[in-house]
Amino acid sequence: DVQLVESGGGSVQAGGSQRLSCIASGYTYKTYCMGWFRQDTGEEREGVALIDSDGRTSYEDSVQGRFTISQDKATNIRYLQMDNLKPEDTGMYYCAAEVVGVCSVKHVRWYEFNNWGQGTQVTVS
Repeated sequence: DVQLVESGGGSVQAGGSQRLSCIASGYTYKTYCMGWFRQDTGEEREGVALIDSDGRTSYEDSVQGRFTISQDKATNIRYLQMDNLKPEDTGMYYCAAEVVGVCSVKHVRWYEFNNWGQGTQVTVS
């Protein structure tokens, strides 16, 4: 089983920065698509940033240029650096991993992912 443990998050003022981390373990496939989904109250979970095993990244349009996803394969940690945060970035952020056909936020939906972290709240005011 894949285990995903997130850290980071919390409250920040608009314009500020935060970094989320996701430690992955227990998986054997090297072709996992990994990344971050966000869910606000009453809203559907949406993809924010994804990265594949080759380091190719994709971003939701509203975070393009402000968020950066990266990975350290030696430690199996994925990072989401969030800069110039806006109130609309507020939500519960979930780390996810799955083997999918195309690792892109424009091509995948949350229900295609079976491996999730516990989530971490980000609040921007």
